[in-house]
Amino acid sequence: MSNTRPPLPPFTHADQAIQKVRLAEDAWNSREPERVSLAYSEESQWRNRDRFINGRSDIVTFLAEKWQREHEYRLIKELWSFHLNRIAVRFAYEWHDEGDNWFRSYGNENWEFDENGLMTRRFASINDLAISESQRLFHWPQGRRPDDHPSLSALGL
Repeated sequence: MSNTRPPLPPFTHADQAIQKVRLAEDAWNSREPERVSLAYSEESQWRNRDRFINGRSDIVTFLAEKWQREHEYRLIKELWSFHLNRIAVRFAYEWHDEGDNWFRSYGNENWEFDENGLMTRRFASINDLAISESQRLFHWPQGRRPDDHPSLSALGL
């Protein structure tokens, strides 16, 4: 197993940062906690809403619990800003609970990477909006968002 996750910092061109964001989006849309966790350092520190998560094993546990609650999860991330070993993204994802109540969750994340391209810190602020099923905008099959699907900006989100 490789100990690097290209592209590597410093992020000097927007295309490097955009690639890093899209790779993260693709991993999260897989809904595979172990796969997602490999992008984070063993000691990665998170703040996710009101939870503080430390280390890769806690990340796996957190994500497994998340995707047991959040059904039909579909996520779009978009680059907001980048500098050297830091990236800021905005995102939206749609999901429903056990009662088939639909939500669109919006947020921002700040990421910091080590020299191997592993994320060492992730700070996420997230808000949930109840939506009807007819208001959903993210309809692709589970997995990677199709390349021709509109971005958050194109959707006006």
